[in-house]
Amino acid sequence: MNPLRTLILAAAGNDGVRRVVATAPISRDVVRRFVAGETVDSAVDATADLVEHGLRVTLDYLGEDTSDRRTAERTVQSYLVLLDLLHETGLSDDAEVSVKLSAVGQALDERLALDSASRICAAAGQSGTTVTLDMEDHTTTDSTLRVLAELRRTWPSTGAVLQAHLRRTLEDCHALAGTRVRLCKGAYAEPASVAFTDPHEVDLNYVRCANVLLAGDGYPMFATHDPRLVEIVAERARWHDRAPDSFEFQMLYGIRPAEQARLAAEGHVVRVYVPFGEQWYGYLMRRLAERPAAVAFFLRSLVSRS
Repeated sequence: MNPLRTLILAAAGNDGVRRVVATAPISRDVVRRFVAGETVDSAVDATADLVEHGLRVTLDYLGEDTSDRRTAERTVQSYLVLLDLLHETGLSDDAEVSVKLSAVGQALDERLALDSASRICAAAGQSGTTVTLDMEDHTTTDSTLRVLAELRRTWPSTGAVLQAHLRRTLEDCHALAGTRVRLCKGAYAEPASVAFTDPHEVDLNYVRCANVLLAGDGYPMFATHDPRLVEIVAERARWHDRAPDSFEFQMLYGIRPAEQARLAAEGHVVRVYVPFGEQWYGYLMRRLAERPAAVAFFLRSLVSRS
């Protein structure tokens, strides 16, 4: 693993570093590039702007590793308010939500996470949209897929997320290829026993997985900012005779916005992953770990008032 990536991921769990970042005068201005504010209203405003520019959106209320039921319930309520507002503002056709099961009680009780996610899925259905279950570290993969299977009994459009850096993912792609699946590289530090650690191996597995998903009759969603992978996926989609609206690209809020606009202008479906909420620190650190080149930009912004 890249030493800088290792350092950044370690910083994600360091309270001292968190306090420095959170209290630096310019930090919140920098964070706004990657996080759509801390409130539901700010997230909906960002969504409206992206949709106006021809993009689609998936919204993530930040938070994970919830250790008490009260916090899990607060997360559920935030999603319910968000979904109501998306419906009221006419954005439901172009915006869905992404949910981390660990934010709604997975570590406490898998049944609690299922019940919480079910309430969010029901609200999404009533609002005219859907839910994608984010995937987290490998220790939760089986649990998340079990919950996904239960949710799909009632809400079959519920999306799955698979991470190309995990060795098991090609097999999971074969199992889920007929459904809505987001394929990403993976942002969690994982041991070599379960994950590829060489970036080239991760890329090769991403392409193998993309071919499986494109060959199926589901709706694949390719989450990547890597120009090579974007080009390869587009070529493989043509090879598989995929219509432009039968798959989509996904990119993070604030990352490569010009590329997002370019792909949309070419007729591709492009969905922007929009995080919001007070628990932005861990999310930001993982994004920097994925793109160490962004660290210099962030550090310059922390010490500069210009």
